[in-house]
Amino acid sequence: MKEILPVLLTFLLASTTAAQTPFADQIARHRETYRNEFLITPNSPLKSAEALSYLRFFAPDSAYRVTATVQLTPDAEPFDMPTYSGKTSPNVQYAVLSFQLKGKPQQLVVYRSLNLARLPQYRNYLFLPFKDVTSGQSTYGGGRYLDFRTGDIKNGRLVLDFNKAYNPYCAYSDGYSCPIPPKANVLSVAIEAGEMTYGKIH
Repeated sequence: MKEILPVLLTFLLASTTAAQTPFADQIARHRETYRNEFLITPNSPLKSAEALSYLRFFAPDSAYRVTATVQLTPDAEPFDMPTYSGKTSPNVQYAVLSFQLKGKPQQLVVYRSLNLARLPQYRNYLFLPFKDVTSGQSTYGGGRYLDFRTGDIKNGRLVLDFNKAYNPYCAYSDGYSCPIPPKANVLSVAIEAGEMTYGKIH
């Protein structure tokens, strides 16, 4: 039994690691693509490997990957979403998302930018700005964002992966117009997933 137990424990640990690897690898690949996009985007605030080295993230956690029920809001009226620069951005509410996070019911609203909707490549783009208990603590005080396409909604459901939550450009530099998350998207729970506060003060 003494000989079998270490082997069994090793097998169980290896099995657990193997089970976690695909999700962690997926998030690692997503973050690598995310970093690289800063280097090729014309108006990016981060243009060097040194600047990118200050990006920080929570460890991947599949508990923050949830499936939401989607309630479309086709009759919603367009409105001007305020930004931290003082400007506004025309948006319209696209849907209300209902989901469970760690056993508690939550709701968020997803929006469509009317300016971006005029561009063919962004016609199906959806935008979810949010704040949570970590905002201003371990994450950027101005909130974080998630992006989707209308095609991501399947059979009235949408996968929300907060591991892919990212900071607006305002988190890294001044001179950008970053939408302020509406009150409807301020969560009373901590989302300890996705991007953290940038590691260098600007």
